[in-house]
Amino acid sequence: MPRTQALQDWIKQHLPDQPFTLAPASADASFRRYFRVTLADGTTRIVMDAPPEHEDCRPYLQVARLFGEAGVHVPTVYANDLEQGFLLLSDLGNTTYLAALTAHPEGASALYREANAAVVRMQLASRPGVLPEYDRALLTRELQLFPDWYVAKHLGATLSEAQQAVLATTFDKVLVSNLAQPQVFVHRDYHSRNLMVSEPNPGVLDFQDAVYGPISYDLVSLYRDAYITWEEDQELDWVIRYWEAARKEKLPVHADFYDFWRDYEWMGVQRQLKVLGIFARLNYRDGKAQYLADMPRVMAYLRRACERYIDLKPLLLLLDELENRQVQSGYTF
Repeated sequence: MPRTQALQDWIKQHLPDQPFTLAPASADASFRRYFRVTLADGTTRIVMDAPPEHEDCRPYLQVARLFGEAGVHVPTVYANDLEQGFLLLSDLGNTTYLAALTAHPEGASALYREANAAVVRMQLASRPGVLPEYDRALLTRELQLFPDWYVAKHLGATLSEAQQAVLATTFDKVLVSNLAQPQVFVHRDYHSRNLMVSEPNPGVLDFQDAVYGPISYDLVSLYRDAYITWEEDQELDWVIRYWEAARKEKLPVHADFYDFWRDYEWMGVQRQLKVLGIFARLNYRDGKAQYLADMPRVMAYLRRACERYIDLKPLLLLLDELENRQVQSGYTF
């Protein structure tokens, strides 16, 4: 039986005697699909279709409960069928942060203030042993996406032994910085496409890959967003506001903002290398070419961080070599 028919039959079981229409709501970078169910009285629900051979809904249910109990606005789960991979959820609306920020950038500070507050609530609920650890092995697997997919597949380049050594040394330094950070609950993809303008704000989606890891990670996802760019002085202001709120709530952030900012930038390097690899993989493996258009923004973030720290200069020179750029000078420390 086609999945769409099976999905409709399942919805009828949980919404008996209620005529409805079914329309695509959104898709993401995985195998999951989302549909909006509209009932005769105008009420809406979202149904997630997550083929069980590709996706496991149990982490979604676990994290939805954890984050919901923390006071984060996540979808309510009305029904689930793990065997078929169907979830019936509340509808957080159809306006993403990205859409709202693009249409009304003047409203950005209010939206980001609320996004910061949600991160703080999520982090305050943190405790070890509940979510998978964002450990060295997982962080390393993510970094490996860069040489495997961005360098080899996207650039069509083969790294020399010297270049491989540069990458290995840089990865090690980045991981040392990342793993030295205090550990909290991490959404892991907290950005403008996964935040919805809702009441209360924001509605938070796509949290099923949450882990227990570095405290700066979700801030980097939010403010060095692959889909929208802000001037750095504005980014700095928003990150400082998070840091001030986190200190007030006694979260384990550095007492000196400069130290937090450095951790944030080095966390960003890990994420940006990963995202470049993921976007390349989405194109070459999954046929989702639209992600290629966002690669330059991610690379610009990566280069900006590498220009600031002497330990990242070799990575910047490697990027120059891979992109056939003229060797630059004038790096800051």
